[in-house]
Amino acid sequence: MEEALFRTMLFDFYGELLTDKQKEYFDLHYNEDLSLAEIAQSEGISRQGVWDIIRRAEESMRRYEEKTGLVARFAAQKELLSRAEALAGELIPLTEGPARDIAGRIAETVQELRHGI
Repeated sequence: MEEALFRTMLFDFYGELLTDKQKEYFDLHYNEDLSLAEIAQSEGISRQGVWDIIRRAEESMRRYEEKTGLVARFAAQKELLSRAEALAGELIPLTEGPARDIAGRIAETVQELRHGI
């Protein structure tokens, strides 16, 4: 998984477990694309201070992930659903009658699951 996507997912899963400052600085830097200098200037602290807070936030979220594996499981489930959706899509043109209808309903159900995750 791409590192930027992994960071975003870490934040989505574990961001609420961070302190308010960690959450704010991490979001500003990685999601709002503000530089360390921009955050430091607006907060009245050093760039190093901003970086330390962001680094500690990421370390905390990575420790949570090591213990729970929620992001990894989510990514694996999403991949499995994508494969199931593709297989159902391949099955539809190969079937007729009621079997085709069932294959179509399976494809729709997998799609709903994938979008619900």
